[in-house]
Amino acid sequence: MPDLDASFLGLPLDTLADAALGRARSLGATNAELRVERLHTQVVVVRDGIVETTVDSTELGVGLRVLHGGALGFAGTVALAPEAVASLADEAVALARATVGAGGGVELADEPVHGDVHWVSPHDVDPTTVPLADKVATLARWTEQLRRAPGVDHAVAHALTVAEDTHLADLAGNRLTQRRVRVHPVVEAVAIDPVSGRFETMRSLVAPSGRGWEHVEGPTSTLDAEVAALPDLLAEKVAAPSVAPGTYDLVLDPTNLWLTVHESVGHATELDRALGYEAAYAGTSFATLEKLGSLRYGSPLMHVTGDRTEPYGLATVAFDHEGVAAQSFDLVRDGVLVGFQLDRRMAAEHGFRRSNGCAFADSPLHVPIQRMANVSLQPAPGDGPSIEELVSGTERGLYVVGDKSWSIDMQRHNFQFTGQRFYRIEHGRLAGQVRDAAYQATTTDFWAALDGLGGRSTWVLGGAFNCGKGQPGQVAPVSHGCPAARFRQVRVLNSRAEAGR
Repeated sequence: MPDLDASFLGLPLDTLADAALGRARSLGATNAELRVERLHTQVVVVRDGIVETTVDSTELGVGLRVLHGGALGFAGTVALAPEAVASLADEAVALARATVGAGGGVELADEPVHGDVHWVSPHDVDPTTVPLADKVATLARWTEQLRRAPGVDHAVAHALTVAEDTHLADLAGNRLTQRRVRVHPVVEAVAIDPVSGRFETMRSLVAPSGRGWEHVEGPTSTLDAEVAALPDLLAEKVAAPSVAPGTYDLVLDPTNLWLTVHESVGHATELDRALGYEAAYAGTSFATLEKLGSLRYGSPLMHVTGDRTEPYGLATVAFDHEGVAAQSFDLVRDGVLVGFQLDRRMAAEHGFRRSNGCAFADSPLHVPIQRMANVSLQPAPGDGPSIEELVSGTERGLYVVGDKSWSIDMQRHNFQFTGQRFYRIEHGRLAGQVRDAAYQATTTDFWAALDGLGGRSTWVLGGAFNCGKGQPGQVAPVSHGCPAARFRQVRVLNSRAEAGR
């Protein structure tokens, strides 16, 4: 098991906490949380064997949130001196006092005191310690391999890696230190028609993960095999016929379905959205609070959980940024809405016993807001059905692999998704790729059409680094697990025809 980073532990964490929390207590704060955080982010992009972009950045700072007089206040600084962080208490309390008339009466749901806890996400190789030259060499090798293949005009490979160190101290007596790493590799091949200028792409399917560099180069990495397969897959797509629009049964591979889960269930079950807190920017939700326990979200096969404990999940932690222990909880069970994602304020305000640990800030200088857990569709109870069995039970349909573009309304109700590859299903067999397809539905109609779930052997953890929310805007990493699944009679569009091209 990897250790906490010694250079982070070498910071004056206890001294800073004592200075800020002592000052907050003396000013009458009833709750205060100090978060010392360091984010080390690296980006490498290689195009056609040539380095296009490299970024190596470190953000280190301190944020303090206080509850004072029934209102919340927050302040942050990049200064790591005791007097500087003590002054954060004055700023945060002043902000709370200024806003008490508009947002007073705030309470936070109770949370057990966890004490002094250290936690590190499981990984073998810290991805931010791999030399830049080694990363470039790997990415360049893949792009050059693709460029040598017939029909590939351009190739792009990039890797985003993050190491995140956090120390949370509060007036309750917690001292919670955690380190998590994550990595996202992508390889893409491009083919261009020299006459029309039309182009097609084919991208790797390996998901971002809360793992180390072994996810990119290691015995369990699938990227070498994926890169080898991309040229043939792209060539088939280029030669494929354009899809005939209509109504089809869909078998969605988990590499495609994860994004539909994210947009139509993950965001829709964030309670701040359901309450209208995000209406000015990221939207609301059709799944409102009064529908809890009664909304028929989908078919009885539908069981969706929120989980901050999922191994290798991008949203997996030991504790959130309010000191709430990571948990797993139901959002949709037997097709009915049974839960929301909460932080401590919303839990107390709306009668929930406890937060389910969904507070996160993407920077020490940003206040924690309610963010998504790893929201996942659960598989059938056994290892099967397999993808082949779901396809064999489909007379006329499409099998969709990989995510691509998406669109959904502000209420998370009407949506449209595309994919990397669409295969015709004819009489229970795959019959080659088609192009220009997109599927469209409303959230409840789509999930009501779920009639087949793959088993545990088909379950894959997908996800994204860049889920956006909040004003000022914040991004959060989040994973979504799901099996392959079949949906009956879903509308499919020809996206090129719809665009008038």
